[in-house]
Amino acid sequence: MAAAAATQGRRAPPSWERARREGGAIFTQGAGGGVAKMSRPVQARRLEGVDKNIWVEFVKLAATYSTVNLGQGFPDFPPPDFLKEEFTRALSGEKHMLHQYTRAFGHPPLVKILAQLFGKLLGRDLDPMTNVMVTVGAYQALFCCFQAFVDEGDEVIIIEPFFDCYEPMVKMAGGTPVFIPLRPKAPKDRKLMSSADWQLDPAELASKFSERTKAIVLNSPNNPLGKVFSREELELIADLCVKHDALCISDEVYEWLVYDGKEHVRIASLRGMWDRTVSIGSAGKTFSVTGWKVGWTVGPNRLLQHIRTVHQNSVYHCATAAQEVVAQGFQREFEHYGKPDSYFVQLPKEMQQKRDQLVQSLVAVGMKPIVPEGTYFLVADISEFKSDVPDVPNSDEPYDSRFAKWMVKNKGLAAIPLSAFYCGPHKNNYNSFIRFCFAKEEATLKAADDILQKWKLEKTTP
Repeated sequence: MAAAAATQGRRAPPSWERARREGGAIFTQGAGGGVAKMSRPVQARRLEGVDKNIWVEFVKLAATYSTVNLGQGFPDFPPPDFLKEEFTRALSGEKHMLHQYTRAFGHPPLVKILAQLFGKLLGRDLDPMTNVMVTVGAYQALFCCFQAFVDEGDEVIIIEPFFDCYEPMVKMAGGTPVFIPLRPKAPKDRKLMSSADWQLDPAELASKFSERTKAIVLNSPNNPLGKVFSREELELIADLCVKHDALCISDEVYEWLVYDGKEHVRIASLRGMWDRTVSIGSAGKTFSVTGWKVGWTVGPNRLLQHIRTVHQNSVYHCATAAQEVVAQGFQREFEHYGKPDSYFVQLPKEMQQKRDQLVQSLVAVGMKPIVPEGTYFLVADISEFKSDVPDVPNSDEPYDSRFAKWMVKNKGLAAIPLSAFYCGPHKNNYNSFIRFCFAKEEATLKAADDILQKWKLEKTTP
C-alpha cells in the first residue's frame, strides 16, 4: 500500500508528460492481464524532423502510375560485360572465401587498387590500409563522416541544391546545417542555360563561415543540377576552408561522368586541402551497379581513423564478393586508363549522347532544360506549363512538387521536383524546375519522347 501510494505521488518526468499530451503512448500487457499505458517516448530526439523522405512518396507514385520512370537515379541498362563476367567468376569459382567476412575496413584487393588509382589522380602516395576505407555505398560513407566529425553546436555548410540526405544526416549528428544557394545567371549568347550558369556568390559564401563552422559539404559533379565546379570555384572554397580551419566532405560519386571536355578537379589535390578533405566515391555510379552498394572514402589517416571508429561500431563489414568484383573492375580500368576502350572513357560519351537526346525532347515540348556538365541528371524549367497545372496561391506544397505529381498521374512520366533538394525555407525560391534522369536505355528515352510529343500535340491542338 505504501509503495503504491509512493508511486502514485511520484511526479512523472517532463518528457513522459509531453509524450502523453502528444499522443506518443504505447500500450503493453499489464501484470494482471489488463492493458497498461506506457507513457515513455520511444523516439530518440535525433530523429525529430527527419522522418519524411521525398523518395518514399515519389517511388510509390512512379510504381503506381508511371509508364516511364525518369525520376530515380539509376541506370536501366546493364553494367559492362567485363564486370558481369567477374561477378559470375566470383560467385561460381573456387574462391569460396569470397562468401565469408573479409577485412572490416575494406577488402585488401579493393583498397590496394583504389590507393593505386587515386594516388595517381591526387599526385601522392596512398597507404591502402590507412588512406582508404570501403563503405556500404557512398551513403554510408557520408553518414560515417557526419557521425565522426560533427558535434552539438557545430555548423556544416551545405550548397543548394543538395543531395537530400545531407541535411538530416547533419541534424542527426547534432549539427546545424547552414545553407548557401547556387544562384542562376542569365546565359550570354546561348539559348539554353548550362549548369555552369549556377554559381556561388563569393561574398555570400564567405559570410557563411564562422568559428562554429566544422565542415562544408561539396558535391561535384552536383546532383541534381549536374554542375561541375571549376578550379576557380574550388579554390575559393579551399581558401575559406584553410582560413577557417574547416573540413571538406567531398561527395564525388559522379567523378567519371563529365561532359563537353570539362575537367573534374578533385579538391583534395588543391593546396592545403589534403589534410582536411575526405573524398567519397561510389562503384554504383562508376560502373553502373547501384544495387551493389560499394562505396569508399579517401583521405588522411588523421581523419579516416575516426570514420573507421564509426564504421566498426555500426556496419562493420561490407559484402566481400561485391568488393572483389569492383576491385577487378578497377584493376582493368587502371590498366586501360585514358585509352579508347576504357569504360571511364566510353561511358561519359554514351551518357552525353543520352543527355543531348533528352534535351531535344524537352525543348520540343516547351520545357527549358539546363544542360548539365556532369552526372546523369538534367533539370528543366517548367514555367511555361502553368496553363496545364495552374498555381495554387498560398499553398504549402511547392509548385514543382504538385506539377511532378500531376505529370506522373496524367502523363505517365516520372520526375523529381527540384524543391526536394532545398531546405524548408528555400523550397519555394526554386519551385519551377523538375529533375530527370537520363541514364536510361534507348527504348526508355524513346518512350519518354513519345509521351512528350503526344503532350506537345495536345497543347497545340485546338
